[in-house]
Amino acid sequence: MTSRRTLVLGGTRSGKSRYAEDLLPADAPVRYVATGRRHDDDPEWSARIDVHRARRPASWTTLEHVDVAALVRTGGGPLLVDDLATWLTGVLDDAGAWDAPVVPSEVNAEVTALVDAVAAAPGPVVLVSAEVGLGIVPATRAGRLFRDELGALNAALAAVSDEVLLLVAGLPVRLK
Repeated sequence: MTSRRTLVLGGTRSGKSRYAEDLLPADAPVRYVATGRRHDDDPEWSARIDVHRARRPASWTTLEHVDVAALVRTGGGPLLVDDLATWLTGVLDDAGAWDAPVVPSEVNAEVTALVDAVAAAPGPVVLVSAEVGLGIVPATRAGRLFRDELGALNAALAAVSDEVLLLVAGLPVRLK
């Protein structure tokens, strides 16, 4: 890994998670922050989580349901966060943003805390996020809210990252 802060973007099934994982040593301790929340009533989603978990090296520690910004600030060796779209979904859920007339201030506070933590990260951080700005305008308010908030988060993180890559059909394109 050459950069201290790396952002890996990509669409669905673009290979972004696998690419990000390959940036870190398989034989060294890595903290892997899995942001996808398991839902007992969704076996397909649980199966996706299990596939991701099974391919991680034994030397890596998986962390779930954690304060991502706090972990980034503490350092302690390489950190991989996969992925920020599911992290943001949780932030929007917790803030009740889907039904609110405007985006609750807690969302901006969480996003700002994460971006500030990444900007000051004392150790290597690899962030994975979905690129949703290339598609159609969503037909629902919730879809537009998510697209807009994730786009803003990705742009803010790209600004403080040393390296930004976009995965397209499994191929990395260096943006920064």
